[in-house]
Amino acid sequence: MQVQIVNWGNSQGIRIPKQLLQEANINVNDVLDVNVGNGVITFAKPFRHKTLEERAAEFGGELKLDGEFNWGEPLGREVW
Repeated sequence: MQVQIVNWGNSQGIRIPKQLLQEANINVNDVLDVNVGNGVITFAKPFRHKTLEERAAEFGGELKLDGEFNWGEPLGREVW
């Protein structure tokens, strides 16, 4: 796929098709890291740790941090 550099005020811009953004899991207003090397420009989403609330939401909001956790039977020289 090709895109064109266009004037955007006093700068230049590239319009990125919605389909490409969806495939890259990039949304409007996301912040991207930009790197340039050997005539190539790359854009990447920076790694971000999830918050406790985001992690809890993945488990239906229930963390169940109280009590013990059953790790199963010992596999090596563990002592239970």
